[in-house]
Amino acid sequence: MEALVTQIQGLSGTASDVLSLQNLLKQADDSLHAESTRLPPFLDQLDPSKHSLGYLYFLEACTAGPVTQEQASSFLLTIARFISSCVAEQIRLAPDKFICVCKRFKDQVLLLEEPLRGVAPMLTAIRKLQLSSEHLTALHPEFLLLCLLSKCYKTALSILEEDIFEVDQPRDLFLFCYYGGMISIGQKQFRKALELLHNVVTAPMSTVNAIAVEAFKKYILVSLIHHGQFPTNLPKYASSGAQRNLKNLCQPYVELASSYSNGKIADLETYVEANKDKFESDNNLGLVKQAVSSMYKRNIQRLTQTYLTLSLQDIANRVQLNSPKEAEMHVLQMIKDGEIYATINQKDGMVRFLEDPEQYKTCEMIERIDSSIQRLMTVSKKLNVMDELMSCDPLYLAKAGRERQRFDFDDFDNVPQRYNI
Repeated sequence: MEALVTQIQGLSGTASDVLSLQNLLKQADDSLHAESTRLPPFLDQLDPSKHSLGYLYFLEACTAGPVTQEQASSFLLTIARFISSCVAEQIRLAPDKFICVCKRFKDQVLLLEEPLRGVAPMLTAIRKLQLSSEHLTALHPEFLLLCLLSKCYKTALSILEEDIFEVDQPRDLFLFCYYGGMISIGQKQFRKALELLHNVVTAPMSTVNAIAVEAFKKYILVSLIHHGQFPTNLPKYASSGAQRNLKNLCQPYVELASSYSNGKIADLETYVEANKDKFESDNNLGLVKQAVSSMYKRNIQRLTQTYLTLSLQDIANRVQLNSPKEAEMHVLQMIKDGEIYATINQKDGMVRFLEDPEQYKTCEMIERIDSSIQRLMTVSKKLNVMDELMSCDPLYLAKAGRERQRFDFDDFDNVPQRYNI
């Protein structure tokens, strides 16, 4: 071990030396794991900012065995310090070991019930492991889970706003979008939550998995909250397994959406009360209550399509609210959120519904539209490049060739007589 430490210290300077060191460390890996209990003192002889690759191999072997709660705290400090100071180019030579160490770090943080301690180091680890911001690593879901458990929703937004084009493992994408959807729900960003949950539900899958089932339940509820409706069928590009099975596996939620579409708040509340235990066991009861509350908004929005003026008492009666005061609070909140345009006359209790005042010709709006167009053009170019790469991929072509139906010339109809030359 002392000889190996000496080699690590001597071969961590240049890129060629580090490659030579990598081969030595691979050969010594089994020995490191066999001597894992004796390794912690050797870590003190290595500098994580200079000897990152060697330090990573030692650290991974040290944390491979069971860790007691007393050891966990000191290991957390060691791993956090390593993540902060390690050289990205060196740890990328052993990405699996780096991911393994970071996941053990996450496990220890959760063991101590202190998820907040892991948020900043895990974000740093992602940035060091990523080759670009378009790359989804195995650490992305771990980071979002820590943000979710510690309620650091805003910290996660920087990661969720990045466009992802490269994925190492399908499971990472499922978990990233599922956790991201939950974080967006926590931030009341229902549009973003729908986008992420939609990605889970429509992602290619040979068989329906548990993540997709849980995502579909939330997808239904968020659709009701944000759009006031839930589409009866999944898009055609969703996998056949998802189209066949998801609705059957989430029947109470599909029935909830059906009851919601009737627009009768009393019937919806009765259904929710009858299935309260099911929603609570799924940890979705809070989201279900938000969906019920959103029905009042949808019913008020329908009134704006029919009436120009209406009293608060009439609104309360038509929307099935308890009092004009409650109707006023709902209308005020909707005006504040930009969901309707209206004015309230406090003297006579009348509400006047207005047209959208936005003329779409201000400098701010033009800049916003231009920004969206530029982003769409960038995404379009990226998709074209990906399509070209896919069409040349030998694995894809082999699979497409096997699945393509074989035709014989006799299978084709003869050319109609009138087209013969």
